[in-house]
Amino acid sequence: MASDRTAAGQPETGSHGGPVVLTDIEGTTTDIAFVSEVLFPFARARLRDFLHANAHLPEVAAALDDVRARIRAEGGALPAPTGGRVEAGRDGEIDALADRLIAWIDADAKITPLKTLQGLIWADGYADGTLRAHLYPEVAAALRRWHAAGVTLAVYSSGSVAAQLLLFGHTEAGDLNPLFSHNFDTTTGLKVEAGSYTKIAAALGRPPRDILFLSDHPGEIAAARSAGMAVIRLDRSRAPGSPITPDDLGVPVAADFDAIDPFAICGMASV
Repeated sequence: MASDRTAAGQPETGSHGGPVVLTDIEGTTTDIAFVSEVLFPFARARLRDFLHANAHLPEVAAALDDVRARIRAEGGALPAPTGGRVEAGRDGEIDALADRLIAWIDADAKITPLKTLQGLIWADGYADGTLRAHLYPEVAAALRRWHAAGVTLAVYSSGSVAAQLLLFGHTEAGDLNPLFSHNFDTTTGLKVEAGSYTKIAAALGRPPRDILFLSDHPGEIAAARSAGMAVIRLDRSRAPGSPITPDDLGVPVAADFDAIDPFAICGMASV
């Protein structure tokens, strides 16, 4: 899914004449441990009961249809639920689908219907205050500073757009969603394929050279670079405040957002 919130009638953010910062989330704005040790276990523990309670809802039913279609496309048969876990009055097929989804969670699979369902479960946790999204210490201030200077901000993550909106809407630094004009997920394409970034540039209506992509993942950086975007790889193991330096492949590497000037990197004069 790609979300253009200016097209949806929300206030336009950023400046079409300034640079665009397109940011990854996991390992870039948010500690990987928050995703792997908080969000994933939260969804895994609640998935089975969530499906039984909500399989009739249109968005959940559509995601489960996508799971069935994926299993068929892979030439597999829907497994019987394991461990004799079907309870009286419960749908055995839902348990079998839950088993498959939990296996995908354990394998860290980037599968769109799984991401959709995880996002719906996380929504409940954010709504009741059980979850609060982590950000690295400088991220919120940097995003606000860039936005105020005329930078257009966008997100590209393997997590669904719905999950992105939840995360940035419930951070420790408050609701940051108004800073972003666009959100992209794996329905745009895989993050390690250059074509995905070409599509994003087209959706943003900007030449790739005006877009700075931030990620901790070398494969994603390589794909964005191949599409013509400016790139910086985040390496959070560096000392905060370290200057940007190139790695062995000539990719600029930053320790944090405070080291980054999107105007300088995209070759534009700051407003």
